[in-house]
Amino acid sequence: MTTEHLIDDRPLVPLRALANKVPEVTVYFWIIKVLTTGMGETASDLLARLLGPVPAVALGGLALVASLAVQFAVRRYIAWVYWTAVVMVSVFGTMAADVLHVGLGVPYTVSTPLFLTALTAVFALWYAVERTLSIHGVRTRRRETFYWAAVLATFALGTAAGDLTATVGFGYLGSVVLFAAAICVPALAHRFAGLNAVTAFWTAYVITRPLGASLADWMALGHARGGLGLGLGPVTLAWTTAIVGFVGYLAVSRRDTAGGRAI
Repeated sequence: MTTEHLIDDRPLVPLRALANKVPEVTVYFWIIKVLTTGMGETASDLLARLLGPVPAVALGGLALVASLAVQFAVRRYIAWVYWTAVVMVSVFGTMAADVLHVGLGVPYTVSTPLFLTALTAVFALWYAVERTLSIHGVRTRRRETFYWAAVLATFALGTAAGDLTATVGFGYLGSVVLFAAAICVPALAHRFAGLNAVTAFWTAYVITRPLGASLADWMALGHARGGLGLGLGPVTLAWTTAIVGFVGYLAVSRRDTAGGRAI
């Protein structure tokens, strides 16, 4: 599913000719998206362990606000600005889901449908106001606000859903396999069954969160919890390094912009 498949609400208008503040949807988009989900999962847990839950949430919230302020301030898509905001949404989205479960005792069976309802409400309001959910229509402040609200809701939903499957019998590795299979469904449905491109995109976008988070948890957590026992710090560092590498490549090559060579 690439950018040329995501058509805006204006028929017959090529989106590559329109200004937009999100990247082209290429294979790099999906790779970095999965990496940010895993890094956000382990970084959130690491910060909570080092600083305590309350200071970690406060720090994560401040970093999220700062990164989004920069993203809203720039007038065009800039790779490092955009992906920094996504990383901070990932970290804070994880914290939001964990606060409900650990801090308030809300079970994942409740928080998962709760976040799903929140995401549905964001999409419903976005569509009611703008008549489109296409990410390639994000060229006004209002649409950008809806976009980031949806992104935050998808991260919180994906975190809760991933933790739910991991605790109901699938385990972390089983969850990786489950969500790896699940993410193929919207892509295949779009290609062979006529599923709307925007619906397929957002479905896959949600699934990347529990996929990446489950994979990172499996790598970081101890053998007693079904993981490889590599540790939160090393896994966070490794995934952060990979993100920096891919984003740096895109910043130089511009393969994720309308003027680059989308895959």
